[in-house]
Amino acid sequence: MRLRVLLEAALGDRQADRVVPPTGYTVWLTVLTSASMTFLAVFALALSLATGRLAESWADSLAQAATIRISAPAEQADAQVATVLAILNATPGVGRVEALDQAAQAALLEPWLGPDLPLDRLPLPRLIEVEPAGDGYDREGLRLRLAAEVPGAVFDDHTRWRAPLVEAAGTLRSLGWLSLVLITGTLTAMVTLAAQAALAASRPVIRVLRLVGARDAYVARAFVRRFTLRTAGGAAIGAVAGMVAIALLPPVDEAGGFLTGLGFRGAGWLLPVLLPPLAGAVAFLATRRAAFRALARFE
Repeated sequence: MRLRVLLEAALGDRQADRVVPPTGYTVWLTVLTSASMTFLAVFALALSLATGRLAESWADSLAQAATIRISAPAEQADAQVATVLAILNATPGVGRVEALDQAAQAALLEPWLGPDLPLDRLPLPRLIEVEPAGDGYDREGLRLRLAAEVPGAVFDDHTRWRAPLVEAAGTLRSLGWLSLVLITGTLTAMVTLAAQAALAASRPVIRVLRLVGARDAYVARAFVRRFTLRTAGGAAIGAVAGMVAIALLPPVDEAGGFLTGLGFRGAGWLLPVLLPPLAGAVAFLATRRAAFRALARFE
């Protein structure tokens, strides 16, 4: 019973709904705006979460792995690879070591240069992947030893390009959150404009209600109720449409890795469900403020 009283005090009652025009462009403006903004918010939320996971993945994987590139004549390449492998096996803290063969290198280059790449005609360097074990190894010491014993070997721990990638992913995540803020601001502005237009259209009715003793709070609650429910309903439509669109994105293998991780995982699918109540709360505050300001200006 108390809950019902509180809801009526906050959102008004159905009898007061007669004050608000049931049809017209303000209805479609509110519903379409809330649906469109929520649809975009779902993608902005998915982008923010995906780039956050991507930044963490890049930071973890690239921080662990290193590559040794050996550029040498064909007749010396095998000997230098064997020397590097011996150095790595004797280095404390070195875990997995793998010398990539021609097939592995072809697989790495295939997404960029195609499957018919004639590797035997190209002077490609030999690659060795290195992963640490335990507390890791002395990277600077390993780099100096390789430079002394195998001049054609270049140790690359991905430091130069790891940081820009992680920074770019972090910036993209921040832009996603900024998009959510802008979407919320746009929704607030549009709901406010729609409420002001509806109030202006209902000015004669409001004047009559005042003559029979209706208070501004009664009229304001009627508009708040209508616009809150309209906004929440439109937002629910937009959220469902956005979730369906995210679910229908092509798999990673079909997208070529470009859309890797874009979407929601596990409990993350519950986040778009929170958008309609949030949109309703935004409409509640915006309409309430617009209604009382407009009523204060009416004669």
